[in-house]
Amino acid sequence: MGDLLYLIIGIAVLGVALIVGLVTSGRRGRIEPPSGGTDVLTTPPAETDVEAPVDEPPAVDLAPTPTLERPEGTASRLVRLRQRLASSQGGLGRGLLALLSRDRLDEDTWESIEDTLITADIGVGPTQQLVERLRTRLRVDGSGSADPRAVLREELLALVDPTMDRRLQVSGADGSPGVVLVVGVNGSGKTTTVGKIARILVAEDRSVVLGAADTFRAAAVDQLATWGERVGVEVVRGPEGTDPASVAFEAVKEGVATGVDTVIVDTAGRLQNKQGLMDELGKVKRVIEKQAPVTEVLLVLDATTGQNGLIQARVFREVVDVTGIVLTKLDGSAKGGIVVQVQRELGVPVKLVGLGEGADDLAPFDAGAFVDALLGGSSGATAVRP
Repeated sequence: MGDLLYLIIGIAVLGVALIVGLVTSGRRGRIEPPSGGTDVLTTPPAETDVEAPVDEPPAVDLAPTPTLERPEGTASRLVRLRQRLASSQGGLGRGLLALLSRDRLDEDTWESIEDTLITADIGVGPTQQLVERLRTRLRVDGSGSADPRAVLREELLALVDPTMDRRLQVSGADGSPGVVLVVGVNGSGKTTTVGKIARILVAEDRSVVLGAADTFRAAAVDQLATWGERVGVEVVRGPEGTDPASVAFEAVKEGVATGVDTVIVDTAGRLQNKQGLMDELGKVKRVIEKQAPVTEVLLVLDATTGQNGLIQARVFREVVDVTGIVLTKLDGSAKGGIVVQVQRELGVPVKLVGLGEGADDLAPFDAGAFVDALLGGSSGATAVRP
């Protein structure tokens, strides 16, 4: 009995040993992960033909940058000056040439020549002077050998006076900006002229500040701001009804502080009475000159108003020291002779002429080009002054 019990225990021990050996040998055949590694071994993904998505940069909502206009230069403006004037003013020259080319220049013919000149707004005094010169050079009986067209051109050019200094004084001294004061009645194109002068200066790579001192007309201030935005020029403005002198003062102050080349000040064009206008413009000029001297005072006249424009010119001449004339709307129904008469009346040159509604339809006045336009052609050489 005892032997049987030992036999059973021995068999049991042997079986346990056998099982332990099998389990141990199975563990030896497993791949153990490296020490310190993860419990899961990840198989690398298989390569495919599909490209991995690329992150797109986030969309940025940018406000469009306004495109600044590049104004025309002086040369192209002078070309258009000749073309526009020739098409609108050539009738005067053709009429005179037809009369002067007659076989016989009798008294009736000379009277017709005088009437033609006076109708063209040249004025009585300049007309009499021109006729006298023509009679002397062409002879009363027309038997002279002089070319009527060449003689007429020379005498008209003398009336327009090419010796006048028509340069714009837009530069200051000792580092100060030039200050241009623009005056004239409302409706003459004054504010538009200020914007167009700014374009001329920008085309010459000059830096400009505009002063919107016509503060009694909100439309004028907004109009000037639009002109400035188009060419990247700063416009100094104030609330409607602000004292014009204070706006002018701030504009020039800004120009001095920023070192610009030129400050152009638009002024109120009210003309109720001479004393009120004198007080207002006188104050504007005095206040401006606390910052920098005024280098140019331009009077803007509507060329189509004829004698009425001359009356306005006389008032402004008495109120302020006008140094130059801007004639607007010369391409329309204006009579070309107004150039001669207004220069004689004021004793100052026409420096700029407006030839249309376009942004660059303002050109430096050139006496030779103007006379050639009156004659309906381009005879003779003309000196182009930039």
